[in-house]
Amino acid sequence: MMVCEHSMTYKLLLTLTAAGVLLAQSSAPTAQPGVESENSSAKAPAYVVETGTKIPLSLINSISTKSAAEGDRVYLETSFPIMSNGRIVIPVGSYVAGTVTQVKRPGRVKGRGELYLRFDSLTLPNGVTRDFRARLGSLDGTSKETLDRSEGRVKGDSDKSGDARVVGETAGWGTLAGGVAGRSGMGAGIGAAAGAAAGLVGVLLTRGPEAVLERGTTMEMVLDRNIQFTDQELDFSSALPARRQGNALAPAAQSERQTLPARRRFPY
Repeated sequence: MMVCEHSMTYKLLLTLTAAGVLLAQSSAPTAQPGVESENSSAKAPAYVVETGTKIPLSLINSISTKSAAEGDRVYLETSFPIMSNGRIVIPVGSYVAGTVTQVKRPGRVKGRGELYLRFDSLTLPNGVTRDFRARLGSLDGTSKETLDRSEGRVKGDSDKSGDARVVGETAGWGTLAGGVAGRSGMGAGIGAAAGAAAGLVGVLLTRGPEAVLERGTTMEMVLDRNIQFTDQELDFSSALPARRQGNALAPAAQSERQTLPARRRFPY
């Protein structure tokens, strides 16, 4: 009987010892010493362009309520570098793509032309791309169009002064014609009324000015979310140089033109 009890006690001790060994092995760290440091370095703080950052842009293609339609693409490029942690993260010449979300043509009697724009993506010179939804924050101060910042709506000019000028000019020509034809004050009055009526009809049949954003128009995009970049994504050593807008030639083209020989002119 004593041998049986000792045997059971021995088996119990062996079972407890084996369970302890298994528990110690399962709780022991499986990662190697160098792996944790590598993962921590991979998760190092990224360069962040924060929500609300204003990014200056220049329009590449012109937009008009006369020809634009909902869904048309808008192409722009950055005109000033954006920095984070002392480093340029969005260089000049980065591309921004947007969308025309709504178009309203000016009315014949009232109502201005309206354009609604939305910015969708940013592409750095090295090809790194970020998608987002950003709004229009400001518009070129020299533009005739006005901006509703709350809705991102671009409104065209009302041209009320132009309408009044048309009516006044036609009334004046009517007065002159009536005076010549009737040789009296009554004829001049009738001519003025007829001319004013004709001018008013012309105004009613003509739409107001279209809302137009010309190529090269400057504006600001306001980010609606954070944009993050890693150190590797900000390597611009192999990126193509930014193109220059307008009629200005790129430096390479200018040097090529300067080295071309002058054309000889032959007599006819």
